[in-house]
Amino acid sequence: MTDNDDDHAFSEGQGFGEPYEGFDLEPPEFEVDPDKVDPVDSRVVTDLLDQRNVSSDAVEPEQLLDVGLEYMHINRHEQAAETFERVAQYTDDDRLKQEAWTNKGAAHAELEEWDAAIGAYKEALNFDEESDHAATAETNLAYALWKSGRSEQALEHAERAVEIDPRFGEGWYNRGFFLLERGLADEALDAFDNAVRLGFRNADVLEEKARALEEVGEFDRAEELAEEVDEMREEAEQQLLE
Repeated sequence: MTDNDDDHAFSEGQGFGEPYEGFDLEPPEFEVDPDKVDPVDSRVVTDLLDQRNVSSDAVEPEQLLDVGLEYMHINRHEQAAETFERVAQYTDDDRLKQEAWTNKGAAHAELEEWDAAIGAYKEALNFDEESDHAATAETNLAYALWKSGRSEQALEHAERAVEIDPRFGEGWYNRGFFLLERGLADEALDAFDNAVRLGFRNADVLEEKARALEEVGEFDRAEELAEEVDEMREEAEQQLLE
């Protein structure tokens, strides 16, 4: 986790899975007519979402959750937060409520509304403190607390995330980040290694691991890892250009 890391985990509607790969600007249920609208015009999507997100006495919470997720994918975070709150209000399913509150926290975090994000994550944890959604709420809560200057509380929640789900790679990464912030480089290295073993391997993770290696005096390994990070980021930039 870094200062410019703007990613906040939210669900895909069926639990927390792989990162979202892209937003289909013409999902079947919208039935966009390409003869009438430009299919790459994101305003069309947001207008259609607004049409679906109207007050109704017959709200389907699962469908409403999908609307909120679609708002997230097109960076309409204010609308997403409002939609997730409505999901929590309309459903009687505690698991769906927890998912909605966790996603609401992620939407507020994207807006850098840290107090609102913290409140939403804490609300999510009121329903089930042992679920996969709880693990994500805990790790997101840790990040929001850190951004609010409460780093000691952040580490506590990062620890809690991996206690709930020991196979949560992002949780291990966050735990390592907060340990390193506290000067506990050896423990941070173990956490980063766990994250990588669990498949959470990206430039940010390796960069933080290189920083931890420097802290423990393993400068050669740190330099090798830093070079790998540079290569990964150069490849990513090249892919964007292509």
